[in-house]
Amino acid sequence: MRKKVLFLDRDGIIVEEDQVDSLEKVKYIPGVFGALSRLCQSGQFHVAMVSNQDGVGTPSFPQESFEIPHQRIMQTLAGEGILFDDVHIDLSLPEDNCPGRKPRIGMLGEYQTDAYDLEHSVMIGDRLTDVQLACNLGCKAIWFADPSRSNELSAELASVCILISNNWAQIASFLLDESKLAPRTTTLKRQTKETDISLSLNLDGGGLGTMETHLPFFDHMLDQILRHSGCDISLHAHGDLVVDEHHTVEDVGLALGAAFLEALGDKRGINRYGHEILPMDEVLAQVALDFSGRPYLQWNVSFSREYVGSFPTELVEHFFKSFSDSAKCNLSVTVSSGNGHHQIEAIFKAFARALRFAVHRNPYSDALPSTKGVL
Repeated sequence: MRKKVLFLDRDGIIVEEDQVDSLEKVKYIPGVFGALSRLCQSGQFHVAMVSNQDGVGTPSFPQESFEIPHQRIMQTLAGEGILFDDVHIDLSLPEDNCPGRKPRIGMLGEYQTDAYDLEHSVMIGDRLTDVQLACNLGCKAIWFADPSRSNELSAELASVCILISNNWAQIASFLLDESKLAPRTTTLKRQTKETDISLSLNLDGGGLGTMETHLPFFDHMLDQILRHSGCDISLHAHGDLVVDEHHTVEDVGLALGAAFLEALGDKRGINRYGHEILPMDEVLAQVALDFSGRPYLQWNVSFSREYVGSFPTELVEHFFKSFSDSAKCNLSVTVSSGNGHHQIEAIFKAFARALRFAVHRNPYSDALPSTKGVL
């Protein structure tokens, strides 16, 4: 059987783009370990690294400075089950016009034989030269870039580029035809006369993103959701704060809930339920939730203070009520007495960890977690 080849660049898709000449510069791209491990262990591909490393062996990039971090990268990948069948590295400078330097294919001649199925092989790289390499070699390309850059592709390159994505989970699911494991993402824009909110959400992220509402304490609490839920969230809100904080807090809750509802889709394979009991010094918070399709908030909370800084504590309940209504989930919140700041922070942390469990998707099941047949 002719082998399909998965050609992989190194810098820009496995580790961050840089002249990686020390161990301190080895920084891995988020999601690369899980995705490449799935691809390698699928057994569907002959896996080959194809990389340009400008001027290795010259005074500006000594051989040892390349080899030490490169071997560490390869050892780390191997420890995650990511093994390469071949490694092709061109060490020339651009002005050398070396026939093996990408996008030229001088060092890839062995793949132009009947042993390999180039038509169904794929090159993954972060530069247009990687897409050009695929074109020159006669295989397909995945451009590891923001999809908004699609207009940078010429007609020739667009004809071989089968996907533009900088999300490793999406790339792996695309190549393995595992649509049920594709990342669950959504973007949302909510604009009223009172607020203007833009939001992006990836349920299968790593806790990356930014939260900006121009309410410092509220941002601090939203950061707890970002950090402890495991979701990637970028949220920017501009509200009529000259009136008061109410509209901003309410609409952020509505927007965030709507984003979770949309990203969850039909909810197949998820845990659906989540709960957390979380201590924070003298405070104990308990949060349970169910993405049932029915909104309901149980609020068993009495705050010790009317304000934390300048933030009204009464708006905490309003935020969670707005989220519950928009996400169509049951949400139960209880917190003990204690310092008001600790009470609120413990609630947000417990909520985030309950979210993390509820949205978790079982990769081996596509079952709907309901006896009704619909959520």
